[in-house]
Amino acid sequence: MAKTPKKKSTPGQKTIALNKQARHDYYIEQTYEAGMVLQGWEVKSLREGRVQLKESYVIQDKGEMFLFGAHISALLSASTHIIPDSVRTRKLLLHGNEIFKINVAVDRKGYAVVPLAMYWKNNRVKLEIGLGKGKQQHDKRDTEKARDWGREKDRIMKRH
Repeated sequence: MAKTPKKKSTPGQKTIALNKQARHDYYIEQTYEAGMVLQGWEVKSLREGRVQLKESYVIQDKGEMFLFGAHISALLSASTHIIPDSVRTRKLLLHGNEIFKINVAVDRKGYAVVPLAMYWKNNRVKLEIGLGKGKQQHDKRDTEKARDWGREKDRIMKRH
């Protein structure tokens, strides 16, 4: 009997949450992958997709990186002896040289560190963080016009 091939998961299924607002507000110039220190109830909530990165940000303190403001809602079936804090500070796991590079960019070049996406990688939760410069209002409009023109161009090309 032949073995049935294992189903390969698509990249879309591995994504837990995206921060679309970050790409709208910042020019992302470089990205890093960071691990996260999580509690058990948080991992269960992440499997259910109960996370929001929209108003979260990353800061550096005493040589370590932390994620602030990420909202992970607790499940109703959470344990009774644990008091879940949905917006607690979560430590990010990065190499020392990556933290140093990010620090230099933030201090000297005026970059901001923003979380872009949260996803599964080998049964571990990873956070993609990006170094970005803020966009002005007119830059946001230009980006929107270019996106709309691209869509319209695709429609025209489809018709002809």
